[in-house]
Amino acid sequence: MPEPGELVFEAPRRGKPPVHLLDLDPAQRREAVVGLGLPAFRADQVSRQWLTRLSDDPSEWTDVPAGERETIRAALLPPLLSAVRAIDCDAGTTVKTVWRLHDGALVESVLMRYPGRVTMCISSQAGCGMNCPFCATGQAGLTRNLTTAEIVEQVVAGARSLQRGEIAGGPGRVSNIVFMGMGEPLANYAAVIGAVRRITEEQPSGLGIGARGVTVSTVGLVPRMRQLATEGVPVTLAVSLHAPDDHLRDTLVPVNTRWKVAEVLDAAWEYAETTHRRVSIEYALIKDVNDQAWRADLLADLLVGQLVHVNLIPLNPTPGSKWTASRPEDERAFVRRLEARGVPVTVRDTRGREIDGACGQLAAATD
Repeated sequence: MPEPGELVFEAPRRGKPPVHLLDLDPAQRREAVVGLGLPAFRADQVSRQWLTRLSDDPSEWTDVPAGERETIRAALLPPLLSAVRAIDCDAGTTVKTVWRLHDGALVESVLMRYPGRVTMCISSQAGCGMNCPFCATGQAGLTRNLTTAEIVEQVVAGARSLQRGEIAGGPGRVSNIVFMGMGEPLANYAAVIGAVRRITEEQPSGLGIGARGVTVSTVGLVPRMRQLATEGVPVTLAVSLHAPDDHLRDTLVPVNTRWKVAEVLDAAWEYAETTHRRVSIEYALIKDVNDQAWRADLLADLLVGQLVHVNLIPLNPTPGSKWTASRPEDERAFVRRLEARGVPVTVRDTRGREIDGACGQLAAATD
């Protein structure tokens, strides 16, 4: 467990998983297939099976010669995630899965089915180095970064379950991705950008989920926020702010000791201006800590007139935490103060709370 306020930006070095098809862009996939002594177009055929048809059974790949299927599977499609535990709530429409990686590290993903859409919350790191004291993941520390393929395979697994009718509500497809599971996405920048490209690229190169349906969150790694604006993939940027003043945010979000509120928001507004995408401000309401009406006014001062939306998150319980969710009347007052200033605000639906699958609860527990 990390010391209070300790930040870890460099992930511990551990043995990497084998290279997977999803670690590679289309040109690299063709090179890899040629390296196996096979024609380059096999890469497109296998990509179509894996990412469009979502088939993980080589016997179904009828457009690939039977004698080549196992060679390709063994070389380019090694198993990366093994489901340890899956639990559900909301009549089976919310499912949290604990995954074991090749080295025994554990991560979690959450699939949430709503009327008209399906959202997946995925992890980008095993653990997290940002050490936010109200978040179960942050308190566990950072185990390692995930690879691009380990990130995308969480989505592929959820998409398969939906396609096969294994999720309550019948067959469907994933429409939205939020990088709000375990880890700080921008601290694992290269792998996360690779995953964003695999998720958003048209099939069969990728999963074909529109960039507008993808949200990447950050506690405020300013240089990476600015870099994200240059990538040409207009995902939604979500900033985990949680406090409008440096004095409190230094404690709640320790990275604030590196980049202050003003710097983080400047980078967010630059992102909005470059991408023309509305920035989401995430704010977990904590009883008697950051939920005062005057802090709502201070938050409004920072946000009014910007291309922004505030997501208020009732604090979800984590074992041993000294903090609890705001009183309902204080939450309502906070909302009113923001609305009075013309700042768009909603209170997030805390899906998955009873299965420890909601914001701040992911700890990859297997018991």
